[in-house]
Amino acid sequence: MCAATYWLTSIYIDMQHFFLERRHRLTQIRKMNDQSILEDLLAILETNGVTVRNEQLGGSGGGLCTVKGQQVFFVDTQAPSADTAAMCVEAVIKVVDIEQLYLKPQVRQFIENRCGETT
Repeated sequence: MCAATYWLTSIYIDMQHFFLERRHRLTQIRKMNDQSILEDLLAILETNGVTVRNEQLGGSGGGLCTVKGQQVFFVDTQAPSADTAAMCVEAVIKVVDIEQLYLKPQVRQFIENRCGETT
């Protein structure tokens, strides 16, 4: 193998490694963002009188219901954070007028994106 071919091959391998690492980091960031947004949404529910319960529900994401006159949001501990956050958005919209609340920009954007998907 000539020096130029060896050099190009090593550059190609380095680039592949770089892009694989980058994709992995972006995936981790996205998961952290989903988890962070979920935590913020759950805090909004709790602040507005909703009881939050963590239960194993088979991966459905959970949801809002009323039990003996008390609103309860079930968090499915087997569901991905993104799915649970999407269910949580539906609950937040039912419980709170989000236009009257200060929300972190990424949380507001997440809610607006989910509202756009359902309409």
